[in-house]
Amino acid sequence: MAQICRDLNKLNVDNYFQDVPGLISLIDAQRNLKFVLFKFSFNIKKEIYEGLSKALAKKDTINSLILRGSVGVISHSFLTSLNNLKYLTIHYECENCEAIKELQKWLGNSKFPDLQSLDIGNDLLCFKELAMLIEKTKGNIFDITAYTSNKSAENTGKLLKAISIHCPKIDYLTTNLGPGDLIYVKSLLMNCRNLVCLFLHSLDKNDDIGDELLNILAKFSPESLTEIKVSGYWKYSIDTFENFFKSYKGRESLHFDIIDDYDGEHITIGHINIVYKYYIEGIILCSNLLNYVRLKA
Repeated sequence: MAQICRDLNKLNVDNYFQDVPGLISLIDAQRNLKFVLFKFSFNIKKEIYEGLSKALAKKDTINSLILRGSVGVISHSFLTSLNNLKYLTIHYECENCEAIKELQKWLGNSKFPDLQSLDIGNDLLCFKELAMLIEKTKGNIFDITAYTSNKSAENTGKLLKAISIHCPKIDYLTTNLGPGDLIYVKSLLMNCRNLVCLFLHSLDKNDDIGDELLNILAKFSPESLTEIKVSGYWKYSIDTFENFFKSYKGRESLHFDIIDDYDGEHITIGHINIVYKYYIEGIILCSNLLNYVRLKA
């Protein structure tokens, strides 16, 4: 097959759990490979990973890379060779600390100047390394998803700071927010004036930053920001909740959701009634809190 197929633009390998004869030769033979997706099913022998890594390292034509599935300690050294990468997605099921450290190392050492979209998930804890990666781009990133449910995560502020400085064109952001990160939310909103969707997950169950966050959003949100999702683990006073929605009068209608493991601890019937009030007025386009109107009425 490698002798026949030399001009593939797209390679999709699903449930990769053993050596596939000829696969590395097939990759080696490609002259203009653009899109690569690997979904790993089980831990594969080290030598197979090494061969695959070496083959991918030669393909600087790749501009879209998606890596998913279950992995052990594998080398991601090939990432440093993909200088033309524009779209990067990595979602691993990975409980091995060494595997996470290995990925972190190569992400921090990589350079993708033309990067446009970045999606890193499943508790890979790469906030510092992603900040380093973003600092080396040309400012064309429009889409970032980087969040974790691991409460021991660090450097969320570094990531937000890097985005606020180096991603002026960003329109979609999903990430975590720690108690000390609010200053970076302000700079993000002031510098990234094309932002459309902002989803902020809590890093812990700290309930003291909700009001300050909503005040910052009310004061500094760009006109383009029409979809906001914030954590249900944070506490929001009734007055601040209402003032936030008042700030959207005269603007495009807002999609507003409460996310994370919402258990109703901080969102009361008063909050829900406010959402319903501004939904009726047309300021809120939709909200998952509207699902509770009948339940709590």
